[in-house]
Amino acid sequence: MTIVVTGGAGFIGSNFIFHMLRYYSDYRIICLDKLTYAGNLSTLRPVITNPNFRFVKADICDRNAVEKLFEEETPDMVVNFAAESHVDRSIENPEIFLQTNIIGTEVLMDACRKYGILRYHQVSTDEVYGDLPLDRPDLFFTEETPVHASSPYSASKAGADLLVLAYYRTYGLPVTISRCSNNYGAYHFPEKLIPLMIVNALHDKPLPVYGEGLNVRDWLYVEDHCKAIALIIHQGKAGEIYNIGGHNEMHNIDIVKLICKKLHKPESLITFVSDRKGHDMRYAIDSTKIHHELGWFPETNFSDGIQKTIDWYLNHREWWENILNGKYQNDNKMQ
Repeated sequence: MTIVVTGGAGFIGSNFIFHMLRYYSDYRIICLDKLTYAGNLSTLRPVITNPNFRFVKADICDRNAVEKLFEEETPDMVVNFAAESHVDRSIENPEIFLQTNIIGTEVLMDACRKYGILRYHQVSTDEVYGDLPLDRPDLFFTEETPVHASSPYSASKAGADLLVLAYYRTYGLPVTISRCSNNYGAYHFPEKLIPLMIVNALHDKPLPVYGEGLNVRDWLYVEDHCKAIALIIHQGKAGEIYNIGGHNEMHNIDIVKLICKKLHKPESLITFVSDRKGHDMRYAIDSTKIHHELGWFPETNFSDGIQKTIDWYLNHREWWENILNGKYQNDNKMQ
């Protein structure tokens, strides 16, 4: 089995590659990544010499490069993690999000149609559903919840999802989609909430929190997410959407306070900043479908997961320090 993993030098994609090479040691894994600012070639150092692994630097929007790779590798599956994903950046510059997240998806699926594929899997997000009110803890996103995107980022992901489903209906392309809650764990780029708070706290720098920090997110440990995707691509039904949630809802401010406590840092580092435009209040996923159909359940509770995450950042300072000082981009350019 040969699988092309796009965006594999990023956070979730790299963890998925590690998972597949560990548990499916006879598979060939091809990482296709443009190495934008959020891609880090050093993340893949543990597997770069694995004979069943290959790295290819290319843009998923580059049709010629994608088709060349398909001709060379004749992949059986594609798992598409490649995406611009930072909401704040999408508010500043929506165009690149539309280009990568929608056009890139179209280019990949066209190659899948042309060369044949057993499964195309689109990694999406719970943000396509919009948000839920804080005063209705009984409400959850299901796969039947209408898309109601709030930001250019989530709108681009929703558009890609609709395109994937259209390719299933129109062309019969064997597709699946997963929509996950917020991930956390090793190799998370330090612009996102949890790694940003860990790194800033270690430097005794301010911990910026939007608004009053009352926004609620459901947190999913990245390794649990990777296990779910592996199940979907092997056992999931074509044309279906699967929600993947961690069942760990927390206010943002409580996350930050917990990180302060575990790092023995004062809460006085917390600094409240102007809220994000169109900031969603609450995300919460109902994962009943994947529980019942594929037998997946999250295995990592938040208390254990956040400790493992903090320990990883404490033990891998060079990785994130090279991001902060920009050295990782020099390694990327050498590829």
